[in-house]
Amino acid sequence: MNFLQKIKSNFQQQGVLTQLIIINAVVFLTVNLIGNLSHLPLLYYLALPIGGYDFVLKFWTLFTYMFTHANFGHVFWNMILFYFTAQIFFTILGQSKLLYVYVMSGLSGGALVLLLGMVFPNEFGNAILLGASASVLGVAAVMAIYAPNYQVFLWGIIQLPYKYFYLFIFGVSTIIDLSVNTGGKIAHIGGALFGVIYGFQLKKGVDLFDFAFFKKGKSKLKVVSYNPSAGSSPKIKDEEATMNYLLDKISKSGYDSLTKAEKDTLFKLSQKKK
Repeated sequence: MNFLQKIKSNFQQQGVLTQLIIINAVVFLTVNLIGNLSHLPLLYYLALPIGGYDFVLKFWTLFTYMFTHANFGHVFWNMILFYFTAQIFFTILGQSKLLYVYVMSGLSGGALVLLLGMVFPNEFGNAILLGASASVLGVAAVMAIYAPNYQVFLWGIIQLPYKYFYLFIFGVSTIIDLSVNTGGKIAHIGGALFGVIYGFQLKKGVDLFDFAFFKKGKSKLKVVSYNPSAGSSPKIKDEEATMNYLLDKISKSGYDSLTKAEKDTLFKLSQKKK
């Protein structure tokens, strides 16, 4: 096995969260080290052009922009927030959904900026869009809707429900002074909007990631009987119903309201979603 094959093998063994962080880091290093040393304008080929119709000639940038960062502070804080929110996300919903929401939130954010850039080209000029912020805020928005009472610690000191944590980071990164980085903040709104819609649909029992839904319509969940005082997890065959029961309990009372047996069951079921 040669060097490149070893790298590929090690990469494939990582979880989705680690893979996404690695991709962001590699793209950042490629743009800033290889790009600068070779004097190649790599940002021109990876960032999303907004304002007008330049995107038509670089359509792939609607995907690549969400993995591209120009400076260390940008990629560092995006990945710190992503790591924190994604840990909670895939513990409850699984890693396959994490990848789907990351990409779809990024596409939604980029599409919203493109649309407004075409309608109001003079407002954006020759600006470009780059960064994972829309994707990260989309991932976080899902949890804010789906498990709003999940308890988190802000700066490791202040304990608060996830919904308030999300409102804080969204307000600081997006709402405050929209005149600065307007295109980026519009992308934040687009990414967050997808996350909100996805989260609400999950609470209704509809998974937009399950494309069979569009063919068969919304599946009916089984109603099960469960005694919360019992020491074991609900003994039902339908794993989807079990997962929905546990997630509904988290949504209403927070993750810490689960018993140890319930947490073990949730962890095992979430691993099957990878």
